[in-house]
Amino acid sequence: MEPGKILVSEHDGAYVIKLTGDVRVTLCTSLSNYMEAIFQSGHISEVVVDMLEAEGVDSTTLGLLAKLAIHCNDKYQVKPVVFCPDESLYKTLSVMGLDDVFDIAQTVPCEENDCEELSIISPSVDETREQVLEAHRLLSSFNDRNKQEFMDLICALEESS
Repeated sequence: MEPGKILVSEHDGAYVIKLTGDVRVTLCTSLSNYMEAIFQSGHISEVVVDMLEAEGVDSTTLGLLAKLAIHCNDKYQVKPVVFCPDESLYKTLSVMGLDDVFDIAQTVPCEENDCEELSIISPSVDETREQVLEAHRLLSSFNDRNKQEFMDLICALEESS
């Protein structure tokens, strides 16, 4: 698998987050910081998550994306769209319950936006633990399957805090 990258673009409150390669926890601080910038912008008209070139996405990344979707739904009544033609990734999104907070499309969008790559931020161990914990708590709240799946991880992370 190709190493993961996160590319971003914004124009008049329309945000695009493009995931490429194998997106893992090492990119989550960068993603979290970008999401905070989105939240602080005060204006969100559209959010698109482009997974056309994603090969893999870990559960921490999915939890952060869920946080983004919930915020957009609650604060702006905007339901983000995920473009995910990969059948395996699509199934993962559905099983995790993300189809409740995202519109997930398996078709390809018409055009690509010019995006810039988010720089990688190396968080402390404590920051990473908190992001992983928050992401998995959120995913656990979606359904009982997720709760069972992540219960041991959540308990271990809470004990190590």
